Amino acid sequence: MPVERKQFHPNLYLVGFMGTGKSAVGRAVAQRLDFQFIDTDQGIEESQGRSIKEIFETDGEAAFRNMEKSFVQGGHPNDCCVVSCGGGLIAQPGILEIVQSKGPVVCLLASPQTVWERVKGNRKRPLLNVEDPLAKIEELLKEREPIYRKAGTEVLTDARTIADVAAHVVRIYKSETRSWPPK
Repeated sequence: MPVERKQFHPNLYLVGFMGTGKSAVGRAVAQRLDFQFIDTDQGIEESQGRSIKEIFETDGEAAFRNMEKSFVQGGHPNDCCVVSCGGGLIAQPGILEIVQSKGPVVCLLASPQTVWERVKGNRKRPLLNVEDPLAKIEELLKEREPIYRKAGTEVLTDARTIADVAAHVVRIYKSETRSWPPK
């Protein structure tokens, strides 16, 4: 009797700045696609046994970025996952190309004001532990915008529900995987 093989479904990678909805939308998309949801930050915290904030404080940002790179290169399954990538992950040289080779990439975008409204109560954002967090958000967004813009299909999340954005992302995924991998 032949062994039934599961069809390969490439991972979907959600990228974008903090507070754009990657985790919330990612969970909703994973549920709709019946995929596993993986958050790179959470995966790193679990593997390291400490929070991102603690990693930044004790080892520094460069060490954390190396952990992100290792996670993307082999710290998760190769298919049937929705992967929510940390906001700075694809800003590292060569990482965007690795992510794009593994599955479709959708970049979630939001205005600096929306980002600030969404993250201002979260003390787990080490890059925002500064005197003027909104100015820091604007600075980081400006710095990262060129890489976000070339990452993948862009979806604006300002003033949209999680369900609406998730439905949009599912449509993008289904469209982009009809001819995966790209030629």
